Amino acid sequence: MFPIRDANASKNKPVINNGIIIINIIVFIAGLFLTYEQEYLYNYGLIPAKYSTHSYFYNISLTQKIIPFFTFMFLHGGFWHLLANLWSLYIFGDNIEDCLGHKKYLLFYLLCGIISGITHIIFNISSDIPVIGASGAIAGVMGAYFILYPRAKILTLFPIVFIPFQAPAYIFFGIWFAYQFVNAASDQSGAGSIAWWAHIGGFIAGVFILKFFKGVSFVDFIKEIKTKPAKSKIGAINSIKRAASTDDPNIYGILNITSAEAFLGAKKTVNVPWGFYNRVYKVNVPNGVSSGQILRLKGLGKSQKNGIIGDLMLKIRIVQVSDIK
Repeated sequence: MFPIRDANASKNKPVINNGIIIINIIVFIAGLFLTYEQEYLYNYGLIPAKYSTHSYFYNISLTQKIIPFFTFMFLHGGFWHLLANLWSLYIFGDNIEDCLGHKKYLLFYLLCGIISGITHIIFNISSDIPVIGASGAIAGVMGAYFILYPRAKILTLFPIVFIPFQAPAYIFFGIWFAYQFVNAASDQSGAGSIAWWAHIGGFIAGVFILKFFKGVSFVDFIKEIKTKPAKSKIGAINSIKRAASTDDPNIYGILNITSAEAFLGAKKTVNVPWGFYNRVYKVNVPNGVSSGQILRLKGLGKSQKNGIIGDLMLKIRIVQVSDIK
């Protein structure tokens, strides 16, 4: 499954997340100009045999042992490898940075990457193949997202039928984790091109480090899943204001929507007071609308004596669900 976007807009600018993305791109471009690529990967990729084989371990310095734990997560083997990783980081990382703050998020990301590398070494102890890529650290970001926002909707592309569909985060990441585990268990040689155990280690690290940083645990996740989300009254127009002039055939109102609905689009049911009764309309809110934007519903206004029929003018107001009474 490939994530296209999520419905969980961040409140603050993801400075660290954007910085990590930029660094990965710069390192990748710089790597394209290297003549001795194999030597480069040997020095800065993470090779399990360096820590388990006598001939390796005692012939490299302490610095050469430590540096790869940081550098391997900024290296990529190709454009599509880079794109897939950074796209996932772009989708999920901003929300985790929003939650943890800039400094803690940077530490969180690096720790998840390091633990993912250690996990890969443990399960591929004698391998002399360099492992590179940000996917272990990003798996940690996904693990934190899984716990913090289990009900957040993720628009996903299923690779077999190539049809996008929405799924809550706990289902998306549950299937993702199961896929990683099945592949890791079936790849006994450790010679595959994907570091499955690094993904698993990073994901689990993200869950536990989140507990340490924010006190949010798997128990909180279970409670969130079991609790039915409150029904929102966000579907109705909060206020309808008649035009001051009787010559104005238009009707004006305010439509409250959540940031998720503004991002993904939504179908709303609105009630418009009309004399002694209400008129009910179905309104399609397009994706990407912004606060203050006007939705014009033609022909739903007042009828004038001259035969002119006005429009229903809805002003978009983006609010938090907790703000709606």
